[in-house]
Amino acid sequence: MTESEMEQLCVNVVRGLAMDAPQRASSGHPGTAMALAPLAHVLFSRVLRHDPGRPDWPDRDRFILSNGHASILLYSMLLLNGYGLGLKDIEQFRQWGSPTPGHPEVRSLAGVEVTTGPLGQGFANGVGMAVAERFLRAHFGPEAIDHHVFVICGDGDLMEGVSHEAASLAGHLGLGRLVCVFDDNHITIDGPTDLACSDDVVKRFESYGWHVERLGEVANDLDALEAGLRRGIAEADRPSLLVLRSHIGWPSPHRTDTKEAHGDLLGAEEIRVTKALLGLPVDQDFYVPDEVPAFYAERARRGRAAREAWEERQPAAVGDRDRFEACLGGRGLDGWADSLPSFEAGTKLATRKAINKCLTATSAQIPGLLAGAGDLTGNTGVDLGAGAEVQSHAHPGGRQLHFGIREHAMAAAMNGMALHGGVLPVGGTFFVFSDYARAAVRLAALSQAHVVYFFTHDSVGLGEDGPTHQPIEQLASLRAMPGLRVIRPADANETAAAWRIAVDSDGPTALILSRQDLPVLAETSVLAAEGVGRGAYVLLSGRDASAPPDIVLIGTGSEVQLCLGAARLLEPEGIVARVVSFPSWDLFAAEQTGYRDDVLPPGILRLAVEAAASFGWERYADATVTIDRFGASAPGSVNMEKFGFTADHVAQKARELLGTRARQLGES
Repeated sequence: MTESEMEQLCVNVVRGLAMDAPQRASSGHPGTAMALAPLAHVLFSRVLRHDPGRPDWPDRDRFILSNGHASILLYSMLLLNGYGLGLKDIEQFRQWGSPTPGHPEVRSLAGVEVTTGPLGQGFANGVGMAVAERFLRAHFGPEAIDHHVFVICGDGDLMEGVSHEAASLAGHLGLGRLVCVFDDNHITIDGPTDLACSDDVVKRFESYGWHVERLGEVANDLDALEAGLRRGIAEADRPSLLVLRSHIGWPSPHRTDTKEAHGDLLGAEEIRVTKALLGLPVDQDFYVPDEVPAFYAERARRGRAAREAWEERQPAAVGDRDRFEACLGGRGLDGWADSLPSFEAGTKLATRKAINKCLTATSAQIPGLLAGAGDLTGNTGVDLGAGAEVQSHAHPGGRQLHFGIREHAMAAAMNGMALHGGVLPVGGTFFVFSDYARAAVRLAALSQAHVVYFFTHDSVGLGEDGPTHQPIEQLASLRAMPGLRVIRPADANETAAAWRIAVDSDGPTALILSRQDLPVLAETSVLAAEGVGRGAYVLLSGRDASAPPDIVLIGTGSEVQLCLGAARLLEPEGIVARVVSFPSWDLFAAEQTGYRDDVLPPGILRLAVEAAASFGWERYADATVTIDRFGASAPGSVNMEKFGFTADHVAQKARELLGTRARQLGES
């Protein structure tokens, strides 16, 4: 068998798997994987620097299948290239417990770099990965980091709004190590793309500042595909988009170029006919002759040699090993938290300003820190200061990144940075605009990407901008998201503790921060360092710990001070109120039952106070002082008073709750 014949066999085997796996699962998307089998083959056998024996090698090329519905294409390549998959795993495609789920998931399988599925996310992740690669190369040199990011995307990816945001940002930054192949197959689930879209993709990306090339009808031409990819690689100063005209479902006689090839099964008879055209055994499913993985193993030697050479030169190439390892881990240097500022009781400081003091005080000790905002750098606490270099083509090592008014791309690119490794991304925006980023925030939680959000202007206390900018339901919404750590600190001391948790912990953290100044509470100076990490803690016991309080006042964020004020108003009346600061529901839920009962004693009345929706508080409180309507345009202090967020009103609600309980006991 000639090399050309061997390569064609490899491509055809991938096409066979692309038909068989969805057919066996009665679910899947065969057509795109069939059409792109030659491109995937060229990438994995000729272009990508990768080593299946060390899939987490930091200087490997990154590959993202943004159109993740074609996941069988990626799984087939990982199987054939020796990434630890077995043929039985392909046979269990889309089944319970299988490492081959319906869409690629980063933690399920070596060789999957990011979680894709929602269209456009992988494309934007690629932008973030390219930023991370360039950032590391700028700080540690090309001997340490020097690779490319490759993305395959489809019509759906480029229709989704996040791709517009991300592509614009990538062109502005001049991310020359980013090479995207646009699978221009003209088909969506509904039918031809011209049902809904008449964009000129080439002109669009050229206007963003990308290198764009129409590869044309070369989807089955291995040499032309490689040549196009090499030209993209050669573009050092611009990201590249290679437009590939493919034919979905090729070479199926009856499904090529049809919408049915997108999300429907080909059917047993169509698969038989198509396999015959490809020269594959028509009566054998999941056909993988031994010579195919052997061919890929031989090609993988190139990547293994590159990885071994990288390892040999690392001691001299990296320089400061501690800083390099801290970057790769998204962590601070040993003892970094010793640089955190302390805050004097009685002073007033918005938590968005407190987080900025924490950020700037520790940034030198967190070498991979890269901070930015959606055009709100100064407003959201992510400003690293006048001396911070702005991330750009001219300054690739800059640690201040201006994302522009692109919240969705910001969050999605942050995922790419974190999952690439080498960067701890921090992104800021007003809390209400977390809605724009939500899809990417959800994927950060699903992927356990180590990212940090500064969501500021967290309540109606932000004032005159009114209900369009005042978050109400957002806090409950993010708390409902599995895997996302949500912390709403009460003051500057709790903010410092929250920043330490965000840096030192795995996975994503959302810090919910105030616009308005809040008093630094005397009680938090000693208690916050441990208490915030446990999610909730007793700030004011009310009486000796051996005797239970009459009522527990639970506050978060800016409302904790109101609970303290209310407790002092109730004390002369003989009402003993315990005050609990409750910055994080998920951290508290992770504590043992005994600790939770110590903080919130069973059987004791509880009143929760929070300038957000009441939704969810029924699990912790008997009554609430909350907001179940949208806000209003007025000075922040006026809003807080009108909506009942005063110590007097909290005290009155506590009295009413106690009175109701007394009447119930009397009636019984």
